[in-house]
Amino acid sequence: MLCVVNAQVADPNQVAKDAASNQANSDMTNAANKGVNKIEQGVGSLFKKKNKDNKQDTTSTVPSNNKTTTKSGAASPSSSQITEPSSIKVYQNYDFIAGEKIIFTDNFQDDQDGEFPSHWKLQKGQAIINKVDGKPTLMLTDGNYAVVYPRMKTEKYLTSNFTLEFDFIFKPDKDGNIGVGPGIEFYYADVNASEDHMRVEFNQNDVSIGDLDKSFPEELVNGFNSKWHHAALIQKNGQMKAYVDQFRICVNPNIEQKFYRLEFASIGSETTPVVITNVKLAEGGGMNVIGQKFTDAKIVTHGINFDFDKASIKPESMGTLNMIVQLLKDNPAIKFEVDGHTDNSGTTAHNLSLSQLRADAVKTQLVTMGVDASRLTTKGFGDTKPLGDNSTPEGKANNRRVEFVKM
Repeated sequence: MLCVVNAQVADPNQVAKDAASNQANSDMTNAANKGVNKIEQGVGSLFKKKNKDNKQDTTSTVPSNNKTTTKSGAASPSSSQITEPSSIKVYQNYDFIAGEKIIFTDNFQDDQDGEFPSHWKLQKGQAIINKVDGKPTLMLTDGNYAVVYPRMKTEKYLTSNFTLEFDFIFKPDKDGNIGVGPGIEFYYADVNASEDHMRVEFNQNDVSIGDLDKSFPEELVNGFNSKWHHAALIQKNGQMKAYVDQFRICVNPNIEQKFYRLEFASIGSETTPVVITNVKLAEGGGMNVIGQKFTDAKIVTHGINFDFDKASIKPESMGTLNMIVQLLKDNPAIKFEVDGHTDNSGTTAHNLSLSQLRADAVKTQLVTMGVDASRLTTKGFGDTKPLGDNSTPEGKANNRRVEFVKM
């Protein structure tokens, strides 16, 4: 059993919600891909909504999606790994695109079970690293609210446009009880604002962004519990969009304030903790090249994610892949070299092989989505062309990327 220390947040306020309906992308249409293998994705947990008024200042690790870490001397990945889960099929209309530069990321792979994560700070309650389904996770185990936030080099690190992603799961306890879900507080840069933060909550049946709330589509509600799910938020041009798995759940177009930091704040317990992992925060509100004539030399993407040390594309990559497909349709004369890049974890030979397999996997996926194979070539560079410092988690995350170089 986990040791629990109770902590109370002063004067919690209930978040006002209007039950205003916003756009939801609940289209689970025909498959966009062929010949893909099934892999379980999702998140199974419930969320309750509460609000809190508490401040604190708030750097990182990465979702296992893209990480190429491997033990020295590990066998090179085989070509049979160029497969994708069949669940990627339902993501064919997904439009979330991750920001261009990762500023914080954590998959908790480097943390010890039973300890507090090294890249986070604890403000209230209690939190601990523990494995769920073999995945290292951050559990908020006690507190009203339990509050954690990334260790960042500066207090003000959120730009006007940014994206936040994480995985979450809720599992019933032995009595079948379900806890609450992740809540994120975004703090305003304007200290004269009537409120100092806006809350986003992922619940059992809905997502709320500030005072707007949107229910899950029926396809998502069914079988929601006890499964992993992927949450994504994009803040851009004065509006925020929230996604769960392939669905765009809630859109709040009335974000007048600018944010400068965030924290995860929820009510956890020893038996029903709030569970998150694979946290990724990026600058930029996602690329927007669809419908435009493409003139840049290349596109650098951090939104095409893979299973750990494999070339299996994760379903949440479809937003970026859909953008590339549309770009190619809008610009029929363009051809791309698809370049795979890794960080420096593992041997040079392994990284080179893995990056080539991942580039090949991306080409294969694009071809299944209707792109002429003659318009694409592939090349793996391993860890030979880093963008960031491989001594930091964020640097490693920015080095793990797929580039589309104009030919």
